[in-house]
Amino acid sequence: MIRRRSPWLSYLLVVSGAVITMVPFLDMVMTSFKGPGEAGTLPYRFLPKAFDLSNYRRAVEQLDLPVLFRNSVVATAVITGSVLLTSSLAGYALAKLRFPGRQFVFRLVLSTMMFPPFLFFVPHFLILVHWPLAGGNDLLGRGGAGLTAGIVALTVPFLVNGFGIFLMRQFMVSIPDEVLEAARIDGAGEFAVWWRIVVPQTKPVVVTLGLLTFVDAWNEYIWALLVSTADPDVMTLPVGIQLLQDHVDPARTMPVVMAGLVLSVLPVLTVFLLLQKHYIRGVLLSGLK
Repeated sequence: MIRRRSPWLSYLLVVSGAVITMVPFLDMVMTSFKGPGEAGTLPYRFLPKAFDLSNYRRAVEQLDLPVLFRNSVVATAVITGSVLLTSSLAGYALAKLRFPGRQFVFRLVLSTMMFPPFLFFVPHFLILVHWPLAGGNDLLGRGGAGLTAGIVALTVPFLVNGFGIFLMRQFMVSIPDEVLEAARIDGAGEFAVWWRIVVPQTKPVVVTLGLLTFVDAWNEYIWALLVSTADPDVMTLPVGIQLLQDHVDPARTMPVVMAGLVLSVLPVLTVFLLLQKHYIRGVLLSGLK
């Protein structure tokens, strides 16, 4: 009703929301070009006095950027691939297969979405430390560092995602059962039905879930910080950027920190721009279903 009577009001609200959303990002970019001492001064200046590229050079020099990028890329790729695979398989089973306890399992998956992930970080860490026959541990999980001494520790708590299973299941419910039954009559097994019929129809939702998982995994900080305390070699980019900050004089090092943040945002921004069309379509389809 408001849109019909006053379309300009709708456009104004959308533009205002877009501006409010973009201001922090633009401020981060502008701060990354400021000179020492410019950040945090009053009166506040949004634009730098002179665009200084030395902050990016200092960020690269002070960080072991190839190692940080490698750890972040490997962990993000493994997590995203695992979430897509497990969510698709579990979603198909909960949506199209009939077995005792299916509704109970689905409710159990939904219950996992009620708890914040960081609530389980300490139990996860203790499980990885005492993992049997790994990292110098004996059969009882004693004597070594377990799975915390390696990049695998970055991925284990995030390999399965309850929201991903829920999202895939809700979309797969809408796929006609008649199509699947026709494939089974033609001799296709359950795996063939899932791979050849179900997966191609879920492409928009897969892209949406993949992008959301990629962003969350790339920006994960608390768990990566906890793991890197046990093994600094698995430090990721978000954790490494914090090393750029000088707590004695934060205003002086803030432009360097912002330069590091801009470098860390570039992969996420690139992936989003490449998959933007599929992402928007997946969000619309998920909402309609």
